[in-house]
Amino acid sequence: MLITIDVGNSRIKVAVFEQDILLDLIVVDPNEALPFFFGIFIQYPKIEKALFSSVGKFDNHVLDFIQKQVDTFVINQHTKFPFSNHYATPETLGIDRMVLAAGATIMFPNKNRLVIDAGTCVTYDFVDQDNQYFGGAISPGISLRYKSLNDYTENLPWLEKKEVDALVGNSSEESIHSGIINGLTFEIDGFISQYFHKYPDLTVILTGGDAEFLAKRLKNTIFAHSNFLSESLRLLSTYIH
Repeated sequence: MLITIDVGNSRIKVAVFEQDILLDLIVVDPNEALPFFFGIFIQYPKIEKALFSSVGKFDNHVLDFIQKQVDTFVINQHTKFPFSNHYATPETLGIDRMVLAAGATIMFPNKNRLVIDAGTCVTYDFVDQDNQYFGGAISPGISLRYKSLNDYTENLPWLEKKEVDALVGNSSEESIHSGIINGLTFEIDGFISQYFHKYPDLTVILTGGDAEFLAKRLKNTIFAHSNFLSESLRLLSTYIH
């Protein structure tokens, strides 16, 4: 059995796999990490190895505890990945982006792949059919867009995301919802269209916390998988071991 640990900017996502079957998926508050991992190894005593990926802060004492329980592989920029990295500044490339690119490379062999991760930030990562990684783009995610309008203006409120049916907002709140939700939808559709124009056989994977919310709004054909990073860690474990 395998446990994958994805430490993000605000939460930890933990998945337990038996071979290629997902048994459990838990979102963990960082402040509850130590008691959680103490309990998960009791609940699943057959876990033999762990894959650990982090772009956020993680208590080293908790990592030490995990490493004492099972064989733990910590993903970093020097990990063996299934693609050639042509990023101009590889030392600044987020581990989460590399893991997602690896998952797309392994799951969709001999394809041009675009992975879109709609989380705190929206990241776009492209791997071509020859398994060459070139980079992509980064923009603010939905929650950041709402927060920035409230932080950097005097009168605009901080709203929670909601479904938007209209293009024209008939109040300040509806105008904010339209601008953020429609704006991000148009952005993603625009990126996908431009990639399709250059790579007609493109495979597009949409993942992240807002993937399901956005998927039904997009015009382009995509493969939506909100937990693709956990799946990518599982796939990467088969590649590096």
